[in-house]
Amino acid sequence: MKIVLAPDSFKGSVSAKELCAAMRKGIERYSTNYLIIDKPLADGGEGTMENLVLATNGIIQHTTVCDPLGRMIKSSYGILGDGKTVVIEMALASGLPLLSEGERNPLKATSFGTGQLIKSALDEGYREFIIGLGGSATNDAGVGMLTALGARFHNAHGELLEKDNMEAFVGLSHIDATGLDSRIKESNFLIASDVQSPLCGETGASAVFGPQKGATPDMIEILDTALARFAQVVNSQGGIDPLLIPGAGAAGGMGAALLSFFDARIVSGIDVYMEKVDLKKEIMDADLIITGEGKLDQQTLSGKVIAGVCSVAQQYDVPVVALCGKNELTGNSMNELGLLAGLSITPGPCTLDEAFKYTEEWVADSSEQIIRLMGR
Repeated sequence: MKIVLAPDSFKGSVSAKELCAAMRKGIERYSTNYLIIDKPLADGGEGTMENLVLATNGIIQHTTVCDPLGRMIKSSYGILGDGKTVVIEMALASGLPLLSEGERNPLKATSFGTGQLIKSALDEGYREFIIGLGGSATNDAGVGMLTALGARFHNAHGELLEKDNMEAFVGLSHIDATGLDSRIKESNFLIASDVQSPLCGETGASAVFGPQKGATPDMIEILDTALARFAQVVNSQGGIDPLLIPGAGAAGGMGAALLSFFDARIVSGIDVYMEKVDLKKEIMDADLIITGEGKLDQQTLSGKVIAGVCSVAQQYDVPVVALCGKNELTGNSMNELGLLAGLSITPGPCTLDEAFKYTEEWVADSSEQIIRLMGR
């Protein structure tokens, strides 16, 4: 019996790699007579770079960049096993995990560090890029990233706008891209993201994701106005209209910057991931897939890891069982996904601290029970 373990991380708790190890532990308690294939997954968010490097026998390149508040930190980007494709995970330079809750302020947070990661990879000669946009702390339309790569932003008086003052970008008048790194035009950029949000409006970057980054209602109004102004200036200077493109609102508008100035393509993060790790090859002759994520809900249906795994599994009639902390999906929703079952790992009522502490133990226990139920 061949079992493919293909979970996403349980955000803030356990990585996808650690989940695979816990699943394997539970299965092997019952029997060691299985072929078990570990395929830790990600969809452009947390763990994307590390997991892709691991799956393709690549390497991790370390460097020093600015965090969202301009402090120097150690960061890294991945080079895939093909030796030419770089994976940059925005969260490792400009992510929420780098800030304490009290430090979150999207009027000040900048994506400058992400631009430094891109520049570092360009300096090393790389021209193929996958940019994972999950987990950002910023809502700056990528102006910090563009600044790190040579762009400059001015108001109507010709004054230079600072990258860490989004309130001033309400008065943006001109974007000087003449100094933008010329090597960008020699490169190919894929945006790995499952976010289809527009740049502005009630379903845009500021309104939907701003609060988790520390934005108050007043901040959201300012940020939305600033992002709309950014789009207007880009369009008026002969560029695309970011307001019309789904996904431009990803990562606080980083999607808009990459689409406008890098000629990037935005694709489903899990689709990119599954292609790079050749997941289909392992699924074709599998007997069972165990996947998982922290919570099964309506977002699961819209292109996240489990939806991607199920779409491939259905092609080969392979059953898929998902483990999670909480399952809010109905039977009809699971049928729509092609998911055989969604099982919560929690054995009973518990606190969040307890859930984080015992995740791996409970995943192992649940995995053992799945195999016992299979009866093989």
